[in-house]
Order: sequence, then structure tokens, then C-alpha cells
Amino acid sequence: MDKQEFLKRLETELKISKNSKHTIKNYFFFNSKLLEFCNKPPEQITEQDVKQFLAEKLMDKSEGTIILALAAIRYAFTTILNKDITAGIKRPKKPRMLPEVLSQEEIAKIINAAETEKSKLMIKTLYYTGLRVSELVNLKPENIDFENSQLIVVGKGNKQRRVILNEKLKQELKQWIENHRDYKFLFSKEAPLTTRNIQKILSKISFKLGIKKQVTPHKLRHSFATHLLEKGLDIRTIQALLGHENLATTQIYTHLTKELYRKAKEIVDIL
Repeated sequence: MDKQEFLKRLETELKISKNSKHTIKNYFFFNSKLLEFCNKPPEQITEQDVKQFLAEKLMDKSEGTIILALAAIRYAFTTILNKDITAGIKRPKKPRMLPEVLSQEEIAKIINAAETEKSKLMIKTLYYTGLRVSELVNLKPENIDFENSQLIVVGKGNKQRRVILNEKLKQELKQWIENHRDYKFLFSKEAPLTTRNIQKILSKISFKLGIKKQVTPHKLRHSFATHLLEKGLDIRTIQALLGHENLATTQIYTHLTKELYRKAKEIVDIL
């Protein structure tokens, strides 16, 4: 099997498995680079070749990039050639970074600084629902259950979940849909917006406001989860709202924020 056939089969398998465009792009990239580096048929590539590839081409990259590269290579070779050429390679530990959070005051400023009604409403929806940006751009009017104040979201792995819809946001979305009846998607007419488009909107606003923190759609999701935790919502409910399969993913939000520290101090002081 030559390089082109291998990559073609990889692309087909990834699409059949309903992987995201982002995953397909990354997995295709790392396997293409490995095959180019080794310059021999895929069947002849060994674990030592992979180690050499990582050492020479990815040593200056982050732990996360190396972990992703290994996952991509493992998927391709186990799926297509039924062998794992990464089994003996030790994965680097990804540093566990606490998520940076925007304050509610900062989020209010960001919303108010949005230049258009659509931008304002997209930012509100990201924050008040905790959606992933990929989930937001694929939302359709029929995904909103106005009667029960819920969004029906299709998340990672095509898993469906229900997200609580803020009452004020509900009224604004209802009016938006009424005024845009020709929209197939909630915020676009024919095809979903690109996630990059929304990132650019947030970057422009944060620059204009002089916010030193990086403002991203995912940062709004982090902030939503942390603010819920600060107000006393239990971690299991937050897990369900965010669509996390494992509780461990959600538990990163249990870091000691200033508000949680203040509440803890009040309790400690009266012991």
C-alpha cells in the first residue's frame, strides 16, 4: 500500500466514524507527516520510526501536540493495518492547567461591546448555556424547546443533551427567530458559521476593551461552569449541562476561585 492509498483509507475511516472536521484534519496531518518523514510503505513503519519522527520533528512542540500525534498515528495504523506501532511509546504527561475565568463584570462588558445584534446574541448564548462553539454554530431553531426553557444540543460523539435556557435569553432568541424565519441555522441562513468567525468577533471586542485575558468561546464556557459552581450548583449537574462524559473533566472547575475562597473563609471563621 502506498502513502496516498493509506491516507485515503484513513480519511474514509474517520468520516465513517463521524469524527469532527477538526479531528480529521489533525489525524490526516500527523500521519501524512510521519509517512513523509519515513519515506517507506506504511506496512514497514515501526515503533522506532515513530520515536525518531517525534524526536526530530516534534521535540519543540507541547505535550498536548505530541499526545495528539500519537493518538492520530495509533488510530490510523490500528484501523487500517491492525497493528499498534505506538504501544511501547511513553506518553508525556499533559500539564494540568487551571482554566482562566472571566468575571461576570467582564462578560457583561464584552456583551455590551458587541457591534451587532447577532454578535451580542451569540456571545450571550455561549455564556448563558455553556455550549461549545461547535455546538453553537450548528444550532437550529427547532433545537430550542421554548415551552420547557431548554436547548436540545447534539454534542461530541453525536450525544444529545438538554441545556437550561436562561429566561431573558429565551425571549431574545424567540424574537430573533421570529425576525429571521428564512434562517436554516439559528445564526446563519444556509450553512453553519465557522467557529473562527466567532473567535474573531471575541478577539476584536477584547482588544477594544483592553482585556488582558485571552477571550475565547471556550473561556466563556469555563466562566459559565465556574460561576455556577460559585453560586452553589453541584458538580454532577454542571457535568450534565456541559456534556462531559467523565466527572474528572468537570472537576477542573473546582479550583479555589476568589468567591469560593471567600465563602469558605466565612464558614471557617465561625467554626
